[in-house]
Amino acid sequence: MMKTKFSHVNIISRDWRMLADFYIRVFDCKPMLPERDLMGRWVDQLTGLSDVTIRGIHLQLPGYEADGPTLEIFSYNEMKKTVGKEIYRLGFGHIAFSVDDVQERLQRLMRNGGSVIGELIDAEIEGVGEITVVYAADPEGNIIEIQKWTDNNK
Repeated sequence: MMKTKFSHVNIISRDWRMLADFYIRVFDCKPMLPERDLMGRWVDQLTGLSDVTIRGIHLQLPGYEADGPTLEIFSYNEMKKTVGKEIYRLGFGHIAFSVDDVQERLQRLMRNGGSVIGELIDAEIEGVGEITVVYAADPEGNIIEIQKWTDNNK
């Protein structure tokens, strides 16, 4: 049987440097050099686009070693605008970070250009534990779940 390993999640950004800096400052991600500057025939063939240039970086996610999954933030030389981002849209909905203090991290997110989507709540999920959780957005509107789990079975 072939081994499978999760690799990364990609965010397409208007300004990859600004957005990468946001995730570094708010969620303690670490840049993984080299930065990417991708172009050429192979990139055109891969994307189905012509004369495409993709620039960006991979960020090491907190809690993982250098060979763990990454957050890949890219900008294309030509960007298409998207329709609004709702928490219930089809496809990928959000990325989530587990933290020690949800309120503190939410404040850090807002100080760095993010915004709150819903209310910060505490809930008990039977058989799982207690969760403190809030939905927020990065400066480009990508949805982030900030959560803290407490196992009430201990």
